[in-house]
Amino acid sequence: MPETDMALVIGGESRAASRTFERRNPVTGEIATRAAAASADDAVAAVNAAQAAFPAWSALGPNARRAALMKAADALDARAGNFVDAMMGEIGATEGWARFNLMLAVSMVREAACLTTQISGEVIPSDKPGCIAMAIREPAGVVLSMAPWNAPIILATRAIAVPLACGNTVVLKASEQCPRTHGLIIEAFVEAGLGGGIVNLVTNAPEDAGDVVGAMIDHPAVRRVNFTGSTAVGRIIARRCADNLKPVLLELGGKAPLIVLEDADLDEAVKAAAFGAFMNQGQICMSTERIIVVDAVADAFAEKFRAKVATMPVGDPREGKTPLGAVVDAGTVAHVRSLIEDALASGATQLNGGEADGVLMPAHVIDRVTPDMKLFRDESFGPVVGIVRARDEAHAIALANDTEYGLSASVFTRDTARGLRVARQIQSGICHVNGPTVHDEAQMPFGGVKASGYGKFGGRAGIDSFTELRWITIETQPGHYPI
Repeated sequence: MPETDMALVIGGESRAASRTFERRNPVTGEIATRAAAASADDAVAAVNAAQAAFPAWSALGPNARRAALMKAADALDARAGNFVDAMMGEIGATEGWARFNLMLAVSMVREAACLTTQISGEVIPSDKPGCIAMAIREPAGVVLSMAPWNAPIILATRAIAVPLACGNTVVLKASEQCPRTHGLIIEAFVEAGLGGGIVNLVTNAPEDAGDVVGAMIDHPAVRRVNFTGSTAVGRIIARRCADNLKPVLLELGGKAPLIVLEDADLDEAVKAAAFGAFMNQGQICMSTERIIVVDAVADAFAEKFRAKVATMPVGDPREGKTPLGAVVDAGTVAHVRSLIEDALASGATQLNGGEADGVLMPAHVIDRVTPDMKLFRDESFGPVVGIVRARDEAHAIALANDTEYGLSASVFTRDTARGLRVARQIQSGICHVNGPTVHDEAQMPFGGVKASGYGKFGGRAGIDSFTELRWITIETQPGHYPI
C-alpha cells in the first residue's frame, strides 16, 4: 500500500475493505490519507476478534499487562515523526500541538500501566455468621472506543489504555477525519505485543458511521462503550446503548466559562484566557468559550486581553511560525463567522478578528456578549471567545451556570478560599482556581456533567468505568435456614 493508505486491523492482522475513503488536508486540499471503509460485517469481525482474545488477556497477571503497556508507551514515543506528519496532514495541526498530544498520550499509557495492580476489591462485614463477603472488580469484556479528531492521539489513547489495563479487549473506531493518526496508535500497541485481537482498528467512511457503530454497539460481546465527541452524536450513541442496556461513558461538548473577579491578577487571567481560548484554534472540548468578568475590572481586562490577542497571529501550520494554525475545515469557519455576525447584530463589539484565508482564521474576541446571543450558548469549537460582563460574583456564577454544558471551568481571584467557594458553586465536572480551563493530566478524573456527558476517564476513576464490581461470598460455617 502507499504510505497514505490505512487498512483495518482485526485480530492483529491488516485487512482491506471492499471500499476506501479519502481524508484531505484542510490546508492544501491534497489527499492526506486513503483508508479502508469498513462495512458493518467488518465491524462485527473486529468485535469477534476482540471477544476471542478476551479470555487470555483478562486472565493475564497485572504485571504482565503492565509490561505490555509500558512497551506500548515506548512504541508510541518512537513514532513521533510519523504522528506529526499524520496530524499536520489530516487536521492541519501545528507540530507543537502534535508533539503535546503524543507527550500526554504516552503519559496516559504509563499511568494506565501503573493501575494494573490497583484494581482492588474489599472485604465487607457481613451480618451472617461465618460469611466472608467480598467486592471484586473484574474486566467487563470487549470495550468499544470512539475518539474524535481534535486531540487525536490523546483522546484515542485515553479511550483504550485504562480499558486494557483493566483486562478488557478493545475495538477502536477511528475518526473519519484522522484515520492515519489513529491507525498509528493501534500499530504501536500491536508492535508492543497487544495484537491477536487485544486491540483492533475500524475505519469507516463518514456515510457509513451509523451502520458501523450500530453493529458494534448491538454486538452482545461489547460490554462497555466510550465516546468522545459532540453532544448531538453522544445522544444518539446513548440511546443505542440504552436499547442494549450497555453502560456508556460520554465526554461531549463544552462551553467553558472563565470567571474574572474584581480581586483577580488580571495579567495572569489574561494569559490563561488567551491560552484557553485559542490553543489549537479553540478546537478543544475544554476551550474557554465565555470570559465572564465583573464590571469593576471589565474595561481593564478587555483592554489587556485585546492587546494580548493582537500578538497572536494565524499562519500556515506547516511553517510553524505562528501560535494559531488551521481549523479543521471550511465548515468551522462558516460556523464561527455565523456566531460572530449574530452577536454583532445584537449589540456586541469586536475587539480582535479579521477575515479568514481558507481555513486560516484569526483569533476573534467579541465583547459585551449577552445570554440572548448564540455566541453565549452554542459551542463554537473555533477561534472565537466572548467577553460577558457580570454585576458581581453572584451574577458571574449564575452566568457561568446558564448553559446546558458542564465540562471545564475556571475562576480567577487572589483570595484562594473565595476561589474554592466559587468553584464549588459552578456546575462542571472540572474547575480550576487561577488556572486555565484547558488542563489535562493522565491521573486525573476527567469528565463532565449535564450535556457534557457522564462517567470519568483517567486514573483510578477510570477503573470504575471499565470493570464490573461483583459481590462474592464464602460460607465458613454450616448454614441455618428458616425452611
